[in-house]
Amino acid sequence: MAVEFDSNFSFNQQLWYYYTTNRGKIRSRYNDLTRKFLAYNDSEENPHAFLRKPQFEALEMYVFVKEFMNNKQVYEMFDDWRHKRDCFSDASYYALEKNGQIRLFDAPTERQTDTLFKQMKKYREDYPNYIYALTMGLGKTILMATCIFYEFLLAKKYPMDKRFCHNALVFAPDKTVLQSLREIMTFDKTKVVPPEYSRVLDANIKFHFLDETGTILHTIDDSDFNIIISNTQKIIVKKKRKEETPGQMLFNGTGSLLSAVYGAGSEDDEDDAWDDTTLMDNQRFKKLCRLPQLGVYVDEAHHLFGADLEKQIRSSGANKTSLRDTINLLAANTSIVACYNYTGTPYVKNQLLPEVVYAYGLRESIWNGFLKDADPLGFENVKSDEFLTAVVTTFWKRYGGKTYEGLNPKLAIYAAGVEEAATEVKPALEKILAKLGIPASKILLNVGDTKYTKNDDIRDFNNLDVPRTEGNEKQFIILVEKGKEGWNCCSLFAVALFRSPKSKIFVLQATMRCLRAITDERLTATVFLSKENYDTLDDELHKNFNMDIKDIKNPSNADRHKYQVRVLPPPRTITLKRVWHEYTLHEKEYSEPVDFKLVDTDLSKYASIMYERDSLARDTTVKEKNIDYLQENMKFSEFSLAGEVAQYLNISCILASRILRESMDGIDTVLKAVNRYNAVLDDYIIPAVFHALFDVTSELKTEDRELVLLREPKDAGYYEFSAKDDLVITNKYKGFTPDQLKKSFHADTYCFDSIPEKECFMQYITNGKVAEVYFTGMFTSNQGDLSVHYYDPESGRIRQYYPDFLAKMADGSYQLIEVKGDNKIDDTVVKAKQAAAEEMAVASGVKYLMYAGSRIVSSHILDDEPMTSQQGTLPLGV
Repeated sequence: MAVEFDSNFSFNQQLWYYYTTNRGKIRSRYNDLTRKFLAYNDSEENPHAFLRKPQFEALEMYVFVKEFMNNKQVYEMFDDWRHKRDCFSDASYYALEKNGQIRLFDAPTERQTDTLFKQMKKYREDYPNYIYALTMGLGKTILMATCIFYEFLLAKKYPMDKRFCHNALVFAPDKTVLQSLREIMTFDKTKVVPPEYSRVLDANIKFHFLDETGTILHTIDDSDFNIIISNTQKIIVKKKRKEETPGQMLFNGTGSLLSAVYGAGSEDDEDDAWDDTTLMDNQRFKKLCRLPQLGVYVDEAHHLFGADLEKQIRSSGANKTSLRDTINLLAANTSIVACYNYTGTPYVKNQLLPEVVYAYGLRESIWNGFLKDADPLGFENVKSDEFLTAVVTTFWKRYGGKTYEGLNPKLAIYAAGVEEAATEVKPALEKILAKLGIPASKILLNVGDTKYTKNDDIRDFNNLDVPRTEGNEKQFIILVEKGKEGWNCCSLFAVALFRSPKSKIFVLQATMRCLRAITDERLTATVFLSKENYDTLDDELHKNFNMDIKDIKNPSNADRHKYQVRVLPPPRTITLKRVWHEYTLHEKEYSEPVDFKLVDTDLSKYASIMYERDSLARDTTVKEKNIDYLQENMKFSEFSLAGEVAQYLNISCILASRILRESMDGIDTVLKAVNRYNAVLDDYIIPAVFHALFDVTSELKTEDRELVLLREPKDAGYYEFSAKDDLVITNKYKGFTPDQLKKSFHADTYCFDSIPEKECFMQYITNGKVAEVYFTGMFTSNQGDLSVHYYDPESGRIRQYYPDFLAKMADGSYQLIEVKGDNKIDDTVVKAKQAAAEEMAVASGVKYLMYAGSRIVSSHILDDEPMTSQQGTLPLGV
């Protein structure tokens, strides 16, 4: 009996659940450069981080798969996960469902995982193949560029590590998207790469853009850091047979000059005739085969594969012109690290493709404000003129006279053909606009035919999103199948599609054109469709996103709703001490030999070990075997090691050589240890030499800072939060007296995360010992200045968190309050937050309190001594 696929189960969610529950420990095992790269793009650590949340999460998963999972194939990771093996040996015995619910890893789940494993293993490639699914408008091109920059930085730092790509081949599905990929070349790297490292990339990266069929690929054989941007048709090997004339047979022979130049020699059939185009394609392919450590990146993979996505991904050579066959040919001829597919539609026939390692869907993008919302309207039994009248009237009523970031809202009207657009739709639209008093000059016709669309029209079309241009004045855009990737218009607020197009996927693509976000405010676009197209859209949403039209509006988690939270005047402020340490570096003379302490140091932590069990059938012990010979450590001489130390610390090579030579360990011991394990250089040699030449002094400093608890949102009238109804309290709550209401509410709505938080607020606002109390724990995205900096022992980085409450007591003192679940009180990270607040608790005279949730709900906390309290300084982030 076949096991039916359960759409509530997907491995990428299990991966994400495992990663997020162990994020600190996992990050602590990354290379230091990787941790810096992630911290630069993490909005929790860098308030100015450029990447959006879905982009950063996808980057986190990209790094996790590479550095923690060591580029394992998806089916291998899955097999380890389901058997709680290797990296997943400490994984929870719970599975995460699609709706976020956690359930026990039960028998049905095991049957499901077994079915998935067999499917994954059956369709595996000879190289790792990963799919990153981010819906349209979330910035897949920028994510791809960020991943490539990360690869090249790590490859430069660790050239012997086979996990990292030294070259990147970027595939685009068609010419339109190929042009949009130029952003990889022009993108400001400092937005996603720390400035001190972006210069390294600029000095090493070589771009090759194959936008014409006859373009030769000018890469140097065996070189690194090439980014080749192309599409399949400009790479794939094609042999074209044609009859040779007697003259060609006489003069060509078997060893032609062209075959020698382009590499089409004896390995190809001698009786094959190659024309110029074929030779050019083959030249590019041969060049790619001579590039080491190649990473293949496929942009808009869903579009390239088209309706036969699953068939093409599973193609085992039947279609010799497919993308998969091209990549397989490359893999057979050079070293491919992995293939990374970026797509917006990870589902095939409602089933999530098994290779998906990260997905951020259309629903989540809309709910979390990364895309506009959508209001799909279907029209049944109406004529085309009636449909158009309803469309224009509704559009103008909803959006007429408004501007967004200086841009006029646009309506795209799709016609079935060029003649229909020019001779039927345009005249009908002009009549409708005349009745509404709208000038016909607001119409733009772009149909791809020079008879109707002139150069000025193309210019205006390209300037639709440019303020103070003629293009921005155009608001009614008549198009013919301009719905695919590559057209990005943020000011598009509506689409209208009456005729049924030849391709059903076009309905979905055209609809999604108007969802791109504009301003920080949550906005809603309108989609006008015939009933047939409306049903098609519903079907395509179901197939490509595993959702229905109704799901756009109604979250599946029915007990949580969106709340608009507005800041209430006046701004609440508090003056507290900002406390920090200033460190000064002092040079000193090298005076005595350095002890690296390598003689008796146990270096086993760097050893590579193989674990072997003789038999699964017999109860035998596990044997350990050292396999250090597999490590590819760089071999230093006395001079090259001195040069490495000198370059790292920016000191004289002669001085570095002297320190190493005169060390108490002796140069031979140092070289032996470093050459055995290169990590010894970073962990022992560099720090010891640094402390021999420099001293670091610390000075404690403080200053008064006025902190604003909550600022007005930029370009919007409110913040938006999701919460359960029973955990929300507003400033209209009838249970509070007028005097109690005056004690609080710097925002009109408080959305609590738990019952203990809500109960804590209730007790404070109603108690006579309290003069004011504000819930600050919900504003965790730099909406206010009140935050606590602490050292995270798991990630090894400085982070910040936002305490739950700030209270001013009747005696004039202040309390900073943290509410924690009982199971979190002794957590190492929670302890680190507590220690940070208590360590610097003197200067401001603020009392830091941490309450266990069970204690709040079972007692009156203000009548008892708190569980944890400390008088003193508060480390505040501004």
